[in-house]
Amino acid sequence: MLSDRKLLVTGLTGQIGHPVARILAADNEVWGAARFTAEGSRQRAESIGVTPVTVDLETGDYGDLPDDFTHVVHLAVWMGPKPDHDRAVRANAEATGLLMQHCRRAEGFLVASTNSVYRANGDPNHRYAEGDPLGDPAMPFSPTYSMSKNAQEAVARTMARALGLPTTIARINASYGPNGGLPAYHGDAVAAGQTVHLRAPGPNAYSPIHEDDLGAQVAPLLDAASTPATIVNWCGDEVVTAEAWCALFGEHLGVEPDLAYGDIPGAQPGSAGDPTRRLALTGPCTVPWRKGMTDMLDARTKGA
Repeated sequence: MLSDRKLLVTGLTGQIGHPVARILAADNEVWGAARFTAEGSRQRAESIGVTPVTVDLETGDYGDLPDDFTHVVHLAVWMGPKPDHDRAVRANAEATGLLMQHCRRAEGFLVASTNSVYRANGDPNHRYAEGDPLGDPAMPFSPTYSMSKNAQEAVARTMARALGLPTTIARINASYGPNGGLPAYHGDAVAAGQTVHLRAPGPNAYSPIHEDDLGAQVAPLLDAASTPATIVNWCGDEVVTAEAWCALFGEHLGVEPDLAYGDIPGAQPGSAGDPTRRLALTGPCTVPWRKGMTDMLDARTKGA
């Protein structure tokens, strides 16, 4: 684990940023960058030992953000519901390059990308590997997401070489925990008696990874940072279908999940990732998916 270092975590108020920063702050000086527009968001950051600093990555307004961080964990992302491609590239790709320039003295820079950069494979059980073709699969909740994350990776790779900044680009796959994520939102729906919408024809395969494993794996992923950039899938060890985790939620709650399938042209039929390269860098995950997801469900439904 990292210790006695000065780290910057962007996207602190997001689903992944808060738990990762909390884990890192136990042994390091951690600064959290975000807009902090939500009431109580600065206080929530301070409650986990993080120094909040207001920035606007999209415009490049860094305010009082220092430039002497030893490591950067860049988790901030813009996921707009409208096809605003210009803003998506500015917020996800250009912003990454400008931040790398600002923090160019860092020993390691971790860029969070996504499994959604891969070109859709027709096999729903396919495990996407780092060398698979890239593309722009359909994401109905954010039509510019995949495109802009591919652009982000290109910018990060270029800046790593131009600045000599050791970089790891980690493609996250179905992160989850009490703070949110796709399995969490499915669990919320099952608990509320609402329909869970899945991609036809199924199965909907993923490689879910718990927020505790994400936090624990930051250090070895930063250790693996290099120039040219290291590319790695940041996914769990196990392939799990959304159908399976919804069945687990239903069993745990004593209800029957309502699943509905819809055709999304151009979408990835399945989203499982190959963890081989990540396993060589970080070792295995520590949170089994069944325990992680039932504990998550309890935390979200019972306020635990």
